[in-house]
Amino acid sequence: MESFIIHFLICNVFICIITGILLAARQLFKKILTSRMQYNLWFLLLVLLAVPFIPFNPDWLQKFFIWFESFKILPHQYTDTMPEETSAFFQYSTKGWINDLGIAASRKTPSAIWLILFILWVIGIIIMILLMLKSAVYFNIIKKSALPLQNSAVRKIYYNCLKELNIKKIIPVYSTAFLKSPVITGLFKPCIYLPIHLVSGYNPDDIRYIILHELQHYKHKDALANYLMDTAIIIYWFNPLVWCALKEMKNDKETACDSSVLEILDKDFYKDYGNTLINFAGNISRLPFPFTNSISTGMKQMQKRILNIANYHTISYRKKLYSFFLYIVTAVFLLCFIPFLSIQTAGNSYYSFNRHNKNITYTDLKSYFGKNKGSFVMYNTTDNLWQIYNQEYALTRISPVSTYKIYSALFCLESGIISPSQSFIPWNKQHYIYDMWNNGQTLKSAMQNSVTWYFQDIDKQAGLSVIRDYIKKTGYGNQTTSDNLSSYWADSSLKISPVEQVEMLKKFYYNQFGFSPENINTVKNSIRIASSGNTVLYGKTGTGETDNGNKSGWFIGYIEKNGKPCFFATNIQDKGIATGAAATDITFSILSGMGLWNTD
Repeated sequence: MESFIIHFLICNVFICIITGILLAARQLFKKILTSRMQYNLWFLLLVLLAVPFIPFNPDWLQKFFIWFESFKILPHQYTDTMPEETSAFFQYSTKGWINDLGIAASRKTPSAIWLILFILWVIGIIIMILLMLKSAVYFNIIKKSALPLQNSAVRKIYYNCLKELNIKKIIPVYSTAFLKSPVITGLFKPCIYLPIHLVSGYNPDDIRYIILHELQHYKHKDALANYLMDTAIIIYWFNPLVWCALKEMKNDKETACDSSVLEILDKDFYKDYGNTLINFAGNISRLPFPFTNSISTGMKQMQKRILNIANYHTISYRKKLYSFFLYIVTAVFLLCFIPFLSIQTAGNSYYSFNRHNKNITYTDLKSYFGKNKGSFVMYNTTDNLWQIYNQEYALTRISPVSTYKIYSALFCLESGIISPSQSFIPWNKQHYIYDMWNNGQTLKSAMQNSVTWYFQDIDKQAGLSVIRDYIKKTGYGNQTTSDNLSSYWADSSLKISPVEQVEMLKKFYYNQFGFSPENINTVKNSIRIASSGNTVLYGKTGTGETDNGNKSGWFIGYIEKNGKPCFFATNIQDKGIATGAAATDITFSILSGMGLWNTD
């Protein structure tokens, strides 16, 4: 919820800016753009208003870039599949020597201010819906009281108008005593409603102009625009610029219809059409009806419409071409912001991996993962080779959960909260479900048993500003943390991709951070898991739950053989058994198949 509200507020800032651009463009190109194109500009705004509700993660954009990258020839790039004899899903139990404890739920508990803002927004939406429903109910009563048009002379004018506009569909026409101004309503079953006083004391010219105007609304599908505008008003009830913009859109809609009517009239009748509008200027319904089009508008707008009619000239082909060109340029300019805005407000959900000058293998390891979605990334320093399974997931940032404890320990060592010789933290006397947590801990025991309270304690002592400085200095993931020191690495604010996990491990191993070598070695010793001959395994698991209800399991680390490290990161996501232990089993199956680790 919190991320959505923040995302929505950021989008509203951009919406206000681009609304201003649209208003400026409309004013700047007023003499060049036709009335229809001025009206069409506002549809760009309606597209923009939908951006905050597009899924945060632009998967389609990421997939496009991945597809595009596949056509690039990288140095020594090839695709490899594991040998058939080693492709079976080999289960290696981690029980007894590696503990995957402390499942962290990545469900943010919204702070009070965000919860209040969300509730106020929803309440506003409900009020707007109720107001529109009230108006719709009232108009429905009017519709039920309306009678089919009986006046034969008016009906004849109506059929002539249909023929004049080349409209094949017969739209029902009704008369009613409860309307002061003609309206057309209905998306799939449009109907025209005429005030009975207009029909009874009719002027043929007025009737013709009015019907032509309403039919232009039908011809240009303005009913759909009405639904979109009213929906936007409901959602953006709090944004005055959106109200202003949509009001201008409704006014431009009527002006565009006026121009469409004038296009089919002789110049000598422009004045008569304007007089018809003036005659209805005082017959404006007090209650605005949703989803309807009416010939009447406000007095101020009516003056603008009259001036538009007075200054109207037949639109040349050249002006139409210029108008269309400017519209396309404006549309391209504004729409280019949409994917950019989606990416920026998505909280940097994807990592831009610099693939140049890298030996990369895209490996098929699906048989190891079974039904689990996820990825495996490995960098072998011996042959300077990257191996990546499932590139999309490998570049997707998610919560690091307990794998972040490697760096929590390192940062707190650097800040002096703990030291290589003194890392003991007494038990806080709070009872935990894991017995091994209910004791005082050293860094090594806390890391091996993934004792969450230990790392929360040292983080608290260090302070959020110190933690953020170290995260920024090391370039960890998206470098974004919430204000909650107890859960920033598990609440989906701090995120990291499998590729970044490997890059971080590489920088950690070679101490590219410029930290104390003793502190680096202390953390290395704390994540040492097992050894076999001249091969040593280092690693850390992590288990979490994402916002969409999926489980997430991590296993990251490196194998050191003859002083040559091989870094890896495995992540799996599933609604069922995706845990750090499961990720570890998959990792060992892969490493065994590659001949890098003997699981016997």
